Amino acid sequence: MNLRSIEKKILKASPFIKKVFVTIQNGSPFATITPDFEALKEKRIVNIESQLRWYGIELYNMEADEDEKVCGYKILSHEKTSLEQEEPDDELYKSLKSFIASISHKNISPSSHLELDLGFDSLNYVELFIYVEESFGVYMDEALFSNLMILEDFYAYVKEHQTTFNPTKIDWEAVLSEEIDEKLIYSPWIIFAYKTLLLPFFKLYFRLEVKGLENIPNSSCIIAPTHQSMLDGFLIESTLPYKILKNTFFLAFEAVFGTKYLRPISNHGQTLLIDADNHLKLSMQRSALPLREQKNLVIFPEGARTRDKELLEFRPFFAMLSQTYKVPVVPVVIDGSFEALQAGKLFPRPKKIKITYLEPIYSDNMDYEKITKLVREAIEGKIKLSSRR
Repeated sequence: MNLRSIEKKILKASPFIKKVFVTIQNGSPFATITPDFEALKEKRIVNIESQLRWYGIELYNMEADEDEKVCGYKILSHEKTSLEQEEPDDELYKSLKSFIASISHKNISPSSHLELDLGFDSLNYVELFIYVEESFGVYMDEALFSNLMILEDFYAYVKEHQTTFNPTKIDWEAVLSEEIDEKLIYSPWIIFAYKTLLLPFFKLYFRLEVKGLENIPNSSCIIAPTHQSMLDGFLIESTLPYKILKNTFFLAFEAVFGTKYLRPISNHGQTLLIDADNHLKLSMQRSALPLREQKNLVIFPEGARTRDKELLEFRPFFAMLSQTYKVPVVPVVIDGSFEALQAGKLFPRPKKIKITYLEPIYSDNMDYEKITKLVREAIEGKIKLSSRR
């Protein structure tokens, strides 16, 4: 196995990888990645791990022979030579650190990278932006933040622009209820046409089997499916009863469904487009619109398609919406769409697909970490049960 050749192919796959060193771990290639932070800043990318994983490592893996696929990776988080700095001894830094600690349960130091070291995701970024604006009078957005993702840099910027000191607890309901210049666009006849065309085709071509539709409540809810392929949204759309479908909106990434080929579908398919690296707060407010109107929202908890059929980490955004609006989450297991249409393939194969709508999980007084955990456990339990049969 030529490890240097693998490195060259990974570098070619992504303009945001500066260096990559491939070794063998447990018999398979393992990549240690140094990001090109300047290129990432120039493009204002704040979800670095996702960018490097999906458009670097996984793009390489799609073309690689089975024994040369990268089985794991580590992303180096620092451009600086000295990683140990003395912590500032002022109330602003202590307040920032305390807030960050409430989100991340990892060791925090001034040199910590908020995503790569502390595990921040889009929801956490918006929480942080709102916190510094309401607590210290400092406006923050993705363009600014992409240059301030190391804590000491972020702290220095806030300190320089601080106008007040009033640490404030975030009220998500108030944030999501802010008026935005957008309204829900209903397309009941068009999505009925999609359903009418797709469902017979899916039943014939994929031998589609659907169970558990009775578990979908008549009231507003969040539908949370596993994500195996580009088919998944269409599978959910085709299998929902029409009385539910006409009141259901789908969350999708603008980078995919905002393209010239798929935008016509999203524009007329009750689809809400979000951007993973820009206008995060607006994307979240847009996502809340259906729940504000007591409608339904389909959101994939993993946030991306699996590339190996294993469940990805569940992002807690759906759980925050469930908690905020007191609506249940209906976990959904999609089985077979991975085999039918793997990432990188254009045409689906006629593999059997099963969709199971599980019993709803009610948020009650749980925090969104608990809700996320319960939804994942329900899905994992169903997958394990099915695998024994």
